[in-house]
Amino acid sequence: MKIVDLHCDTIMRFYKGEHLNGLEKSHINMEKLVRGGTLAQCFAIFVPTWGAAEEDGITDGPEEYFDKAYRAYLRELELNRDRLAPAYSVADIEKNAAAGRVSAVLTVEDGVTLNGRIEHVDEYYRKGVRMVALTWNYENSLGYPQSKDPEKHALGLKPFGMDCVRRMNELGIAVDVSHLSEGGFWDVARISQKPFIASHSCCRALCDVGRNLTDDQIRAVADSGGVIGLNYCNYFLHPVSKQFRDDRTAVSELIRHLRHMVAVGGEDVAALGSDYDGIDSCLEWGDCGGQQTVAEAIAREFGADTAMKITHKNALRALRDIIG
Repeated sequence: MKIVDLHCDTIMRFYKGEHLNGLEKSHINMEKLVRGGTLAQCFAIFVPTWGAAEEDGITDGPEEYFDKAYRAYLRELELNRDRLAPAYSVADIEKNAAAGRVSAVLTVEDGVTLNGRIEHVDEYYRKGVRMVALTWNYENSLGYPQSKDPEKHALGLKPFGMDCVRRMNELGIAVDVSHLSEGGFWDVARISQKPFIASHSCCRALCDVGRNLTDDQIRAVADSGGVIGLNYCNYFLHPVSKQFRDDRTAVSELIRHLRHMVAVGGEDVAALGSDYDGIDSCLEWGDCGGQQTVAEAIAREFGADTAMKITHKNALRALRDIIG
């Protein structure tokens, strides 16, 4: 079954000088993408700042990091051009598939490098970016991240963030609300004229963490015509505490969240957003190369037609409506 995955962090490995063809101890490499039946993989440029940068030993500022990561991504596209090709539209994904190539869709996780300048949104587009997560775990010029503090979680988009949503709608860049505060989420739902996406999120009714979506949020994404890419991180699938440290992600946990997502938002809202190479969870199916195990479990639960929606058709439909 074909797979469209709305989020991974593998570009961080490219930034460090590693290569897609031959990556070891990673969820994704070129061989795994092919073996796993990947139709399109969204590759995020995650921009580490503050504590995240310090923890990973990154001394480059956000703009310098972005530029280096972008050049590393282009390098890997060139090195793997026989099996991997960039896609700027759904038509490109279809064309690449017909040529026997996996599609790479460039995205950004944390719009920190927009830095209050709307013309930078246009620069993203020119570079091939087709989805942007407005925030990560820190405040930026667009808005605020999800928070355990209810008052902070209720904070909405800043005026520049609203301008960015409107400009992204005009250009054809998907607005990604994963990591965004709930107040910011509802601002996106109110002002976006196109469907919007939560690229890697789970259901808060089943695991009560701020990164997950409430039932009302699930319905809002569905009502917009958007999709929610299910995150494979154990922390967002089941409760984790000092007393209960289970780092395993079982296929049954994914099915449990997909079942709830479909029950609340309908079968057209559910998609996949693994967070491969951005999570430390021990995955039952191993990695990207084993993801047909996940697809088969989805088919057993929902039937073949709905399974194809979840694994790729919903994502393609939403992306076609947003980016063309």
